[in-house]
Amino acid sequence: MSEKKFLIVVDMQKDFVDGALGTKEAQAIVAAAAERIRECREAGYTVIATLDTHGEDYLSTREGLKLPVKHCVRGTGGWALDKTIAKELKGCAMVEKPSFGSVRLPEIIRAMTEEGDRVTVELIGLCTDICVASNALILKAFFPGADIGVRESCCAGVTPEKHRAALETMDSCQIDIL
Repeated sequence: MSEKKFLIVVDMQKDFVDGALGTKEAQAIVAAAAERIRECREAGYTVIATLDTHGEDYLSTREGLKLPVKHCVRGTGGWALDKTIAKELKGCAMVEKPSFGSVRLPEIIRAMTEEGDRVTVELIGLCTDICVASNALILKAFFPGADIGVRESCCAGVTPEKHRAALETMDSCQIDIL
C-alpha cells in the first residue's frame, strides 16, 4: 500500500481572479495559491487543475440563466489561467468542466491509484462556495476513506461571508479545513 497525494487547483482563471467575476479576495489569494502549488509539486503531489469552460451560448444555458454574466468562454482571455498560477501549473493535468463540479476528477484520481492506496486530496482555488465546495463534495462521495481538505488561505468565495459559510458546510461534511 502506498500513499498518493493530489492537489486540485480549482478554476484559477482570469475571469474569476480579476475578470468578469473577479473579486479583491480572489486577487489576494493568488500569491499564496502559487506558493502552495510549488510546495506540493516539490513534495511529490500530483497537481491537477480544473478549468471552468463554457461556450458562446453560455447565457442561454441553465447556469447562464441563473448567473447572467458571460465568463470562461473557451479560448477567450478570461478562460485562461491567471498568469502567476499558469507559470506554476506548467506540465500539470488540466480538466475542463462545463459545470461547478467535475465528474472526471474522481475517474482521473482512481486511474492513478490502486486498491488499498492511502489517498490524500487537497483543494485550493475559486470560488469556495461554488466550484471548490462542489468538487470537494464529489471527491468525498467517491473516496469516503480519503483525507480530503480545503486550504482556507488559498481559496476565496463570491463574498467573504459565502466563503466562511462554505467552509463551515464542508467541515460539517468531514472535509478538513486546512
